[in-house]
Amino acid sequence: MEKRYLMGNRKIEEIDKNFALEDLETSQVEYHSVKNNNVLKLHGLCIDDKSQTFCRLPADLRKELSTDIQDLSWHTTGGRIRFATTSSTVYLKVHLQSIRDMPHMPRSGNSGFDFYTGTGNNSRFAGIVIPPENALDFEGAIKTGERKMREWTVNFPLYNGVKEVYIGLDESEELMSPCPYSIASPVVFYGSSITQGGCASRPGNSYVNILSRLLDADIYNLGFSGSAVGSAKIAEYISGLDMSAFVMDYDYNAPSVDHLRETHQNFFNIIREKRKNLPVVFITKPDYDGKTDSELQDNILRKDIISETYSIALEHGDQFVRFIDGKGFFDSFGSCTVDTTHPNDLGFMRMAEGIIPVLHDFFK
Repeated sequence: MEKRYLMGNRKIEEIDKNFALEDLETSQVEYHSVKNNNVLKLHGLCIDDKSQTFCRLPADLRKELSTDIQDLSWHTTGGRIRFATTSSTVYLKVHLQSIRDMPHMPRSGNSGFDFYTGTGNNSRFAGIVIPPENALDFEGAIKTGERKMREWTVNFPLYNGVKEVYIGLDESEELMSPCPYSIASPVVFYGSSITQGGCASRPGNSYVNILSRLLDADIYNLGFSGSAVGSAKIAEYISGLDMSAFVMDYDYNAPSVDHLRETHQNFFNIIREKRKNLPVVFITKPDYDGKTDSELQDNILRKDIISETYSIALEHGDQFVRFIDGKGFFDSFGSCTVDTTHPNDLGFMRMAEGIIPVLHDFFK
């Protein structure tokens, strides 16, 4: 009898149909561009005048920053589209800036769009549209099975750029603006790759986007992977933003203890000089224990520096500051990270659970 040896080189969708992408019938779909649309509300991003591409920073600021920040500013983390519709199916058509697969983060997180129905803490995950392999242009649909008016939030990719986005609805269905956020002025986050969302399995599971839902708040994500080093130029930009609170979480990217010491207090002072009563939250890195004795000692010193910024503010009568020790985020460190540094979905949920009481305290 002839023996057959399977080498495991078949595509998984040939074996398990649940992994296959669904073929779409779009002949009866009306598509709407997200750009310059008064009904589809865009949050967390601007549209670059020259390239007409979605971006997190304005052009006049980008040219004054490092090339790394300039590149990362095109990553659309924190971007959202919000709207209401009676359509039982919502379609998405996208043109990405690049093909981006990462060794430790799924394509669903770095380049996918995930969908939620409802508002605030009552939001419910409805599905995700993920680009096929090696695809810049792709489309997909989320089906609810029932025609009725719903509010929708669509989260942009965490680690890719987006040139075009269209929302499609079944023909003749109603499209309306969403209800405003309960906290309309954004909570602004500045920090590292963790703040940017690495390595969530999909955009809605980054801690920043989780907090947006828990608070029913607009958010603005200024997480810059490996590049948030406490730049005074960024602090000056942030100080001029319309915001309801500021979360300062760049400990991870400060290249040394000395650098953190030289920048942390100054960064906060720039914010506070312009925004006297703005709620500010200081956060330390979550993997506090470190991989070596030297790294542990560094982490202790880093925490002391951030705590000192907080203590000095209190000594000056500042009632609008809070300190969160990141060491308390992960109840089971090995279960909360992908690579001992970047959180997985559980790690991001633990971070959101640790931060939400502090933000609630400001907004109660």
